[in-house]
Amino acid sequence: MERANGSRPAGCGVALALDFWPLCDTWGIVVQAVAGVGLVICVVLMLALLLWSACASRRRNSVLAALMLFLMATAGIFALPYSFLIALSPQTCPVRVFAFGVLFSVAFGALLARGLSLLGVSLARGWREVCVTAALALVQVIIATEWLLVVLVQDKRTCQFSQPEFAMLQIYVMVLLATALVTALGFLRYTCVTYSYRDSGQVHRQNKVQASLLVLTLLLSVCVWLVWITLLTYGNRAMGRSPLWDDPVISVALTANGWVLLLGHGFTQVRFMCKHNARTKDPPLDFTGWTSSRTPPAAPPDLKTGTDNEGFQTDTDARRGNDVAWSGIFMRELSAEKDYSIPRPTTTNINEPYDEYYGHRV
Repeated sequence: MERANGSRPAGCGVALALDFWPLCDTWGIVVQAVAGVGLVICVVLMLALLLWSACASRRRNSVLAALMLFLMATAGIFALPYSFLIALSPQTCPVRVFAFGVLFSVAFGALLARGLSLLGVSLARGWREVCVTAALALVQVIIATEWLLVVLVQDKRTCQFSQPEFAMLQIYVMVLLATALVTALGFLRYTCVTYSYRDSGQVHRQNKVQASLLVLTLLLSVCVWLVWITLLTYGNRAMGRSPLWDDPVISVALTANGWVLLLGHGFTQVRFMCKHNARTKDPPLDFTGWTSSRTPPAAPPDLKTGTDNEGFQTDTDARRGNDVAWSGIFMRELSAEKDYSIPRPTTTNINEPYDEYYGHRV
C-alpha cells in the first residue's frame, strides 16, 4: 500500500520495500505505539495473574483461567494490526483470515461465558466457563480453516479476498457479539430489578457494577464493528478511498477494540478479583490491652456460689412409689416396676396389608 501521491514516507529508508511503507508512515507509527502499549500491558497482567495463581485458593483458579484466556485473546488483537500494516501478500493473508476471527471469537466468547456465569447458569460455572469459551471459539476455527483449505488446497489459488468477503467471514463473530450483549443486558436487568437476601449490599453493588461494565464494553465493541464494516464495505468506496483506506481502517479498529476490551473487562476483572481476595482474608486478631506477655492470665472464677437446693437432690430408690407433698402440691413418684409406654398400633397382616381389600374388590 502506498500513499495517494505515490511518494515514500519521510521515515522510510531507500532500501525498504513498498509493502512495508505503512510501518514508517505517521498513522502507522501511531497505531504501532498504541497497540504496542496495550500488548505490553496484557503481558504484564498475565504474568501477574500467573504469580498470583500460585498463592490463590483453588476455588478461584477457574476464574483465573477464564481471565487468562481473555487476556491472551486481547493480546493477540493488539498484535494483529501489524499484519494489516504490511500490504496483503500470500504470507499475511492466512494470518488475517484465520487470526482475526479466532481472536475475536475467543474474546467475545469469554464475555458471553462470563455473562452466563454471572446469571447463575450451571453450564458456565467454574471450569465449565473456560470450556464454554473454548467451544465457542472452536466454531470460528473450523470456519476459517475450511475457507483456507478450499481456497489454497482445493482451488489452488493464492490467498486473496474482497472486502465484503472478509466481512462475511466474521458473521459468526458478530453473532457471538450480539448474544453476549443480550446476555449482559439480561444480567444488568436482573441486578437492577431483583435483590437476593443471600448477598450483602456490597456484593449486590459489585454485581451491578460488573453488569454495567460488561454492557458498556460490548456496546462499544458493537459500535467499533459497525464503523469498520460500514467503511470497509461501503464508505471507503463511496468516498473514493478504497483500497487505500481499507487496511488502515481495520488496523485502527483492531487497536480501538483491543483497548475497549482491556479497559472494560480486563482491568476491571483483575480489580474485582483482588477485592474479593482481600475481603475473604480475615484480619488478624488484636489483643492489645487485653493480655500482657509478662503476667500470666488470671484463673477463671469459681462459678459455684451459694448453697445447693435440696429439692433437686437425686431421688433414692427407697422413695420411689411413695406420695410426696412439696410446697402444697401432692405428687406421686413413678414406680419403676410398671410399664408406662404408649401402646403402638399393630397389624395382623404384615406381608400384604391390602390383600383382603383387593380380594373383595368389585
